[in-house]
Amino acid sequence: MPLYEHVMIARQDLSNTQAEGLIEHFSTVIADNGGKVLENEYWGVRTLAYKINKNRKGHYAFLRSDAPSAAVQEMERLARLHDDVMRVLTVRVDEHKEGPSVQMQKRDERERGDRGERRERRDRDDRN
Repeated sequence: MPLYEHVMIARQDLSNTQAEGLIEHFSTVIADNGGKVLENEYWGVRTLAYKINKNRKGHYAFLRSDAPSAAVQEMERLARLHDDVMRVLTVRVDEHKEGPSVQMQKRDERERGDRGERRERRDRDDRN
Protein backbone atom coordinates (compact mmCIF):
# COMPACT_ATOMS: atom_id res chain seq x y z
CA MET A 1 0.00 0.00 0.00
CA PRO A 2 1.14 3.57 -0.56
CA LEU A 3 2.65 5.60 2.27
CA TYR A 4 1.23 9.00 3.22
CA GLU A 5 1.99 11.85 5.60
CA HIS A 6 -0.85 14.08 6.80
CA VAL A 7 -0.72 17.43 8.59
CA MET A 8 -3.94 18.69 10.13
CA ILE A 9 -4.75 22.08 11.65
CA ALA A 10 -7.63 22.27 14.12
CA ARG A 11 -9.31 25.33 15.64
CA GLN A 12 -7.43 27.15 18.41
CA ASP A 13 -10.30 27.11 20.91
CA LEU A 14 -10.21 23.32 21.30
CA SER A 15 -8.55 21.81 24.33
CA ASN A 16 -5.48 19.60 23.94
CA THR A 17 -7.51 16.47 24.69
CA GLN A 18 -10.11 17.40 22.07
CA ALA A 19 -7.36 17.98 19.49
CA GLU A 20 -5.79 14.62 20.31
CA GLY A 21 -9.27 13.09 20.08
CA LEU A 22 -9.46 14.35 16.49
CA ILE A 23 -6.22 12.52 15.74
CA GLU A 24 -7.69 9.31 17.13
CA HIS A 25 -10.94 9.85 15.21
CA PHE A 26 -9.20 10.20 11.85
CA SER A 27 -6.85 7.33 12.69
CA THR A 28 -9.87 5.06 13.15
CA VAL A 29 -11.33 6.31 9.86
CA ILE A 30 -8.18 5.20 8.08
CA ALA A 31 -8.14 1.88 9.96
CA ASP A 32 -11.81 1.20 9.18
CA ASN A 33 -11.12 1.64 5.46
CA GLY A 34 -8.27 -0.87 5.29
CA GLY A 35 -5.26 1.23 6.22
CA LYS A 36 -3.20 1.74 9.33
CA VAL A 37 -1.66 4.74 11.02
CA LEU A 38 1.97 3.97 11.74
CA GLU A 39 2.71 7.01 13.88
CA ASN A 40 1.04 10.20 15.03
CA GLU A 41 2.40 13.33 16.66
CA TYR A 42 0.66 16.25 18.31
CA TRP A 43 2.70 19.39 17.64
CA GLY A 44 0.68 21.69 19.88
CA VAL A 45 -0.75 25.15 19.29
CA ARG A 46 1.18 27.19 16.76
CA THR A 47 0.72 30.57 15.15
CA LEU A 48 -0.58 30.51 11.58
CA ALA A 49 1.07 32.46 8.78
CA TYR A 50 -2.28 34.07 7.98
CA LYS A 51 -5.78 34.04 9.42
CA ILE A 52 -7.93 31.03 8.58
CA ASN A 53 -11.63 31.40 9.43
CA LYS A 54 -10.79 34.29 11.83
CA ASN A 55 -8.25 32.13 13.72
CA ARG A 56 -4.65 33.22 14.26
CA LYS A 57 -3.51 29.97 15.91
CA GLY A 58 -4.26 26.30 15.50
CA HIS A 59 -3.60 22.83 16.90
CA TYR A 60 -1.20 20.99 14.60
CA ALA A 61 -1.16 17.21 14.23
CA PHE A 62 1.00 14.92 12.08
CA LEU A 63 0.10 11.39 10.94
CA ARG A 64 2.11 8.79 9.05
CA SER A 65 -0.07 6.17 7.39
CA ASP A 66 0.08 3.12 5.18
CA ALA A 67 -3.31 3.10 3.50
CA PRO A 68 -5.07 2.64 0.18
CA SER A 69 -6.06 5.79 -1.64
CA ALA A 70 -9.77 5.19 -0.90
CA ALA A 71 -9.07 5.37 2.85
CA VAL A 72 -7.15 8.62 2.45
CA GLN A 73 -9.89 10.14 0.29
CA GLU A 74 -12.51 9.21 2.90
CA MET A 75 -10.41 10.69 5.71
CA GLU A 76 -9.93 13.94 3.76
CA ARG A 77 -13.65 14.10 2.93
CA LEU A 78 -14.61 13.72 6.59
CA ALA A 79 -11.98 16.28 7.63
CA ARG A 80 -13.43 18.84 5.20
CA LEU A 81 -16.88 18.26 6.70
CA HIS A 82 -15.68 18.44 10.32
CA ASP A 83 -16.21 21.89 11.87
CA ASP A 84 -13.10 21.74 14.07
CA VAL A 85 -10.63 20.99 11.25
CA MET A 86 -9.42 24.05 9.33
CA ARG A 87 -6.87 22.50 6.94
CA VAL A 88 -5.54 19.09 5.93
CA LEU A 89 -2.45 18.46 3.81
CA THR A 90 -1.74 14.95 2.56
CA VAL A 91 1.49 14.02 0.79
CA ARG A 92 2.37 10.66 -0.69
CA VAL A 93 5.93 9.62 0.17
CA ASP A 94 8.20 6.82 -1.00
CA GLU A 95 9.30 5.90 2.51
CA HIS A 96 8.84 7.11 6.07
CA LYS A 97 11.87 8.45 7.90
CA GLU A 98 12.68 6.86 11.22
CA GLY A 99 12.39 8.84 14.41
CA PRO A 100 10.46 11.99 15.21
CA SER A 101 9.53 14.55 12.57
CA VAL A 102 11.59 17.69 12.08
CA GLN A 103 9.05 19.73 14.06
CA MET A 104 9.53 17.54 17.15
CA GLN A 105 13.33 17.53 17.08
CA LYS A 106 15.24 20.02 19.14
CA ARG A 107 17.03 22.71 17.20
CA ASP A 108 20.47 21.34 18.17
CA GLU A 109 19.62 17.81 17.00
CA ARG A 110 18.58 18.84 13.48
CA GLU A 111 21.09 18.16 10.76
CA ARG A 112 22.52 21.36 9.46
CA GLY A 113 23.21 21.40 5.76
CA ASP A 114 26.58 22.54 4.51
CA ARG A 115 26.19 26.01 3.10
CA GLY A 116 29.34 25.74 1.06
CA GLU A 117 31.92 28.45 0.80
CA ARG A 118 30.75 31.97 1.31
CA ARG A 119 32.00 34.74 -0.86
CA GLU A 120 34.25 37.31 0.71
CA ARG A 121 32.51 40.56 1.56
CA ARG A 122 33.69 43.46 -0.45
CA ASP A 123 34.54 46.77 1.11
CA ARG A 124 32.19 49.66 0.46
CA ASP A 125 34.86 51.31 -1.68
CA ASP A 126 34.86 48.39 -4.11
CA ARG A 127 31.12 48.71 -4.77
CA ASN A 128 31.32 52.29 -6.05
